[in-house]
Amino acid sequence: MAGSLPYAQRRRRLQARFSGGLLLLLGNGESPMNYPDNPYPFRQDSTFLYFTGIARPGFAALVDLDAGRTTLYADDPTLDDIVWTGPQPSARDLADAAGIEGVAAAAALETEVQRALAGGRPVHFLPPYRGEHQLRLQAALGLAPAEQAARASVPFIRAVADLRIRKAPEEIAEIEAAVEVSVRMHLAAMAMARPGVLESEIRGRVTEIALAAGGGLSFPVIATVRGGVLHNHDYSHALEPGQLFLLDAGAETANGYAGDLSSTFPVDPAFTSRQRDIHDLVLAAFLAAVAALRPGVPFQDVHRLACRTLASGLRDLGLMKGDVDEAVAQGAHALFFPCGLGHLMGLDVHDMENLGEGWVGHEGRPRSTQFGLKSLRLARPLEPGFVLTVEPGIYVMPELADRWRGEGRFRDFIDYGALEAWRGFGGLRIEEDFLVTEDGARRLGPPKPRTAAEIEAAKG
Repeated sequence: MAGSLPYAQRRRRLQARFSGGLLLLLGNGESPMNYPDNPYPFRQDSTFLYFTGIARPGFAALVDLDAGRTTLYADDPTLDDIVWTGPQPSARDLADAAGIEGVAAAAALETEVQRALAGGRPVHFLPPYRGEHQLRLQAALGLAPAEQAARASVPFIRAVADLRIRKAPEEIAEIEAAVEVSVRMHLAAMAMARPGVLESEIRGRVTEIALAAGGGLSFPVIATVRGGVLHNHDYSHALEPGQLFLLDAGAETANGYAGDLSSTFPVDPAFTSRQRDIHDLVLAAFLAAVAALRPGVPFQDVHRLACRTLASGLRDLGLMKGDVDEAVAQGAHALFFPCGLGHLMGLDVHDMENLGEGWVGHEGRPRSTQFGLKSLRLARPLEPGFVLTVEPGIYVMPELADRWRGEGRFRDFIDYGALEAWRGFGGLRIEEDFLVTEDGARRLGPPKPRTAAEIEAAKG
């Protein structure tokens, strides 16, 4: 991977944001499933990947801002390693490919950080999200794990977020490649879904397509007839007549860039009239949101537009009532749409979520505490180069409806009596990926069936 993207240029742009000290970039190590020699598939830390391109476990780097020099800390494979894995590039080879000047043993990292601290030099680090990172930061900085997130460098977080959030042409090409594979995954699922097929079989098929493309999955597959559960990772059900099937799945390229799509389609050859009504309403919200994407528009405003569209349609169907604007302002619609409209996407399917959504998607501004709106991962004004998802949906969650009805919540806006006939509906989501351009936005990747007629045709 190193050498195919402009890693040295990225590091120079990062260094220009600071006046002195060290920037600490921790790569990931292997993560055992049940014993050390049986690890999960390796995935490098995305920020380390962005600035070095090195997708190997056990690496770290220090950017010396005063010397203008980066050092890679890693150990070369031993002969015992080579017996099991075959010959691997040396740390020096990987450093050269990434334009990194220095190479040192992995154990020297802590010594160099401690030397800098003793000399009064600042050491900037990012919030840790793995136990191995916490232990290494504890050894290098003397900070207990409980202190580390609060002591992470806000200037470093903001600099990384500002550099990664606008996608360069080579990154957009990677994302489009991931979306192309993702579309094939969804088309295969549509053609496969019929009564008697297992959720696990569809999950297996879409996973096969992602792996065969040379990359992998950008997140665990959601493949379910229980679409009312937002992130359902149970695959134990057989598909039955009359059900909807929700697939939320995306491919990841070999270089780590993500696709993220959602489709909802009938198990039967065609939608029922009730299913089609909800599908067409969600599609209307989707199209309204997409039409509103342009630079300068706060994504929170696009989210609210989609919410008003959904609430208006639900009122037409008799499930909501009263003033639509007031219902959305108070959050009554969140009974049916309890999540955000979309999120940033890139090397992470939820881009840079480990840095903190408050800094990345909200520019440091406080997030709403209102149910539904608090789950909006992106609220800031859109800019050219942003890549994001648009994913409105309608979800019927009997447990949530029963709680709200018992508490007497939003009786002026929700017809709980009419909702009783919909308790087994489940959920329906439409999701595609978009690039914000200078004058609007464009869909990334090839088209995926959107309308009910297109979906029914894709089912064969």
